[in-house]
Amino acid sequence: MELTQTSSVTTLNNTAAAATSEAVISSDFETFLKMLTVQMENQDPLNPADSSEYAVQLATFSQVEQSVLTNDLLAALSAQMTTTGMAQMASWVGNEALAPVAGYFDGSPITIAPNPALAADRVELVVTDADGNEVQRSEIPKSADPIEWAGVGPNGTPFEDGLYSFNVVSYAGDEVLIDERADVYSMVQEVRAEGGETILILQGGAGVLASQVTALRDPSLL
Repeated sequence: MELTQTSSVTTLNNTAAAATSEAVISSDFETFLKMLTVQMENQDPLNPADSSEYAVQLATFSQVEQSVLTNDLLAALSAQMTTTGMAQMASWVGNEALAPVAGYFDGSPITIAPNPALAADRVELVVTDADGNEVQRSEIPKSADPIEWAGVGPNGTPFEDGLYSFNVVSYAGDEVLIDERADVYSMVQEVRAEGGETILILQGGAGVLASQVTALRDPSLL
């Protein structure tokens, strides 16, 4: 429902913008013709202006008019393509997308897809909360296989519900080779079109560009 409303508002806004541009162009063109007529009527009959000068003025205005109309057409096509792409991704809602974003912990494990450096001899998973505070650091296997973060502290106490970010730090001895955000699976709750981009709103409110998603899975099949 929210997707349909967003698409309708976007279409209405684009239509209104195009109509406004056309009205402005029409008004400006009429003003230009009136000024040109007055200029012709009040020219010196003993020293009339060259007719080619009028032709240049008309051609220049026509070029500007066509450029504005072309820009409006391109903007409308871009908005239409974005809306179409958003509609196609409506089926993603309810599925889990894999992307480098914060994951929402609600007591259920979060699936993380690490990508450690091949030359690493030790790999750590660093967990930070929504405020950027480190809440956990633990060693994980030197593998790109998915792992499950249970959200449990060293004393067995579960972490509070909320958004958590995961960084995979690869070491060679004491040297840090790579420190990068890990991809996590998060539930897609909404699809939006903003600034010509399709954005997925994930569980917990985190947003990610659809182009950043590298995998999609149906949680009912797990």
